[in-house]
Amino acid sequence: MVSGLINENPIIYPKKERRLRTDTSITDELTPEPIDQLEIFDHIRDIKDPEHPNTLEDLRVVTEDSVEVDDENSYVRVTFTPTVEHCSMATVIGLCVRVKLLRSLPSRYKIDIRVAPGSHATEDALNKQLNDKERVAAALENPNLVEMVDECLPSEE
Repeated sequence: MVSGLINENPIIYPKKERRLRTDTSITDELTPEPIDQLEIFDHIRDIKDPEHPNTLEDLRVVTEDSVEVDDENSYVRVTFTPTVEHCSMATVIGLCVRVKLLRSLPSRYKIDIRVAPGSHATEDALNKQLNDKERVAAALENPNLVEMVDECLPSEE
C-alpha cells in the first residue's frame, strides 16, 4: 500500500451478491463460451485498490454496469470511477484492470479501459495513456510498477 493517502476515508459500499452462471445452452466443447458483462466484472471486482485494503468493488471504482461487452466483435470496455478526481493512483488502477483482463481473456479481445467522464482532473490524458499499447508495454517493463500491479491483483484460486 502507498503511504500518504490521497483519500484517507473512502466510502465502503456493500458488495453485490455473486451470481452463478446457469447458461447451459452450449453443449459442444469446441464452441467457445460467450463472455458477458458479469464474467468480466467477476474478473475485476476483487482487484485491490493500490491505496487501501479494499477492493475496487468495495469502493465502487468498478461496478457491473461499468462493464460493456460485445462478444460477437471481441470487444470489452471497462469504465472506472476513481474515488477522488485528483487520484494519483488512477493510472495504476487502470493498468491493474487491463493486466487482469489480458491474463484472463482470450487474446482476440480488444480491451478498452476508460476513466468515467468527469471523474478525474486529467481524464483525457489518462484515457490516452491507458489505451496506448506502447505506453502500457513500457509500464509493464518497470519492475516496481509490475510488483505494485501484482500486489493489487487477486491470487488465482
